[in-house]
Amino acid sequence: MTFRRYIAVIDDDASLCRSLARLLQHAGFQAITFESAEQFLADPLRDHFGCLLVDIQLGGMTGIEMHRKLIEAGNRTPVIYITAFDDPRARAEAAGLGCAGFFRKNDAGTEILEKVRLLTSGSGTA
Repeated sequence: MTFRRYIAVIDDDASLCRSLARLLQHAGFQAITFESAEQFLADPLRDHFGCLLVDIQLGGMTGIEMHRKLIEAGNRTPVIYITAFDDPRARAEAAGLGCAGFFRKNDAGTEILEKVRLLTSGSGTA
């Protein structure tokens, strides 16, 4: 069972987590924030989110490492990466894992929100 309206925000930048959570809540989503990949992976509801907004560079395990662990465990929740460092290698690695989106932290919140709406609408995953 997936709670399409529940979105996980995984970022070690507390102000970005708050901003994204407010944006999502204003649009009718329930945002739950996590400060690390490890904290998210330890959550018993990790397999029930509509999608994940994940920073690539986290303290400890990276967002890409976390995504890989989720895939290995059979979790196919759509992952949208949000990063301050648009590294072509990281972008290629994220694409190789089948990420649903890739944004820079200074991209418009409306673009991110549009992608979340698309992924959680049930009408498609691209």
